[in-house]
Amino acid sequence: MASKGSFVRRALAVARLLLGMALISWRYLWQITPLHRSEECGDESDLPPALPDDLIDERCQLVGDGTGQLFHRTFSVRIEAGDLDAPTLMAVVMTDLNRAFPREVATVQRTRGREGGLRVGDELVVRMPGPWNAPVRVVACEDASFRMVTLRGHLEAGQIEFRARPEEKAVRFEIEAWARPSTRLVNLLYARARLAKEMQLNMWVRCCLRAADLAHGRARGGVHIHTRRTTTCAREPRAGPDSTSTCP
Repeated sequence: MASKGSFVRRALAVARLLLGMALISWRYLWQITPLHRSEECGDESDLPPALPDDLIDERCQLVGDGTGQLFHRTFSVRIEAGDLDAPTLMAVVMTDLNRAFPREVATVQRTRGREGGLRVGDELVVRMPGPWNAPVRVVACEDASFRMVTLRGHLEAGQIEFRARPEEKAVRFEIEAWARPSTRLVNLLYARARLAKEMQLNMWVRCCLRAADLAHGRARGGVHIHTRRTTTCAREPRAGPDSTSTCP
């Protein structure tokens, strides 16, 4: 009976995963927003920011814990004619992250910390279709930005930052990620089959467009996606630039 129940749960998880993939792929393929993609080789300048020692423990999944290449990716959108400035937009995002994520493929649940806004030390789980949940911890939080580190069980090993800044009479919203695949299987899906990579791209593009909606503005010029790949990665990001090596 337990085996049958386990099989049913796996089948439901796969069905939900495929449904989510189909929905987001359909939206991505048929949207009219221009996507500007560029990719180049990276170097040591693509290492993630240093992490505070008091926020690192055995549950953190740092870039040195991953496998394969380090992907440094930036997703960017210029928001024009919006009602919100950069700090106000980010306050809206930080108050309820679910408003910034595509509902059909991701929901955000707080597992540590008080409701209402984000604070350093808060922990969240981004729940996605199938077994691919994404636990993270907030390691930096400012008026117009916040950064998180991945925790054990995440598909990736590294950090991700959400931010907004004024740009002339507009607002620039950006998502910047420094990450390696967490396991060899994820590396196969991410770097070889490119499935996980494209799924991630679709989701962050949707987040950029949602930010424009939240600001009551329009995404001018589409979404820009810039990727830098490197085989140099930090074993311990908090230790500084001397703690580098070649990724296995």
